Amino acid sequence: MVKRVGVLGSGVVGQVLANGFLKNGYEVMIGTRDKNQLADWYENAGENASVGSFEDAANFGHFVVLAVKGSAAEFVLDLAGAANLHGKTVIDTCNPIEEEEPVNGVLKFFTKPNHSLMERLQEKYSKIHFVKAFSCVGNALMVDPKFDEGKPTMFICGDDEESKKKVTEVLSMFGWEWEDMGAVEAARAIEPLCMLWCIPGLLKNDWNHAFKLLKA
Repeated sequence: MVKRVGVLGSGVVGQVLANGFLKNGYEVMIGTRDKNQLADWYENAGENASVGSFEDAANFGHFVVLAVKGSAAEFVLDLAGAANLHGKTVIDTCNPIEEEEPVNGVLKFFTKPNHSLMERLQEKYSKIHFVKAFSCVGNALMVDPKFDEGKPTMFICGDDEESKKKVTEVLSMFGWEWEDMGAVEAARAIEPLCMLWCIPGLLKNDWNHAFKLLKA
């Protein structure tokens, strides 16, 4: 059976990850409020690609990727229909970035230090199996990153062990090592890695880097 992925979000992150799945033989539907935004993508994506509403994509996918601005995450999940995602794995790529200018290259978050966006989503949509991933690197490096030092590390977390296993299979397919940081509360540490990753880019226009966990 061909695996199907629903992607919630028509931006660059959603398209990059959708292309990664298509490259590996998946059927992919991107959900959007404006199909015109995806006209070029759809024309070039191939026969296994489709475009629909957020609700369509949520129903379509055996598992789902949430790839929208952090401030829009709840709105998009509501449009998708939480019931359509109950029991499914949802890869949460979002970061709670505030709509303000960075300060000396440091982004602002709308969450507090002892809470995360992922926790907020998991609390509100308790029957969805969220797994944090792809939140600490730019879209150009999300699929098949190439570094002389070897594979970079993707940090993940979530409450459902089976869902995390599915996500590690995706990460391996996309050329990543991974480190499971535990339950949903670990998102408090993972989401701010976005701030750290962005500093060289915002200060020096240097975006070609990723994190790697070294063990003795």
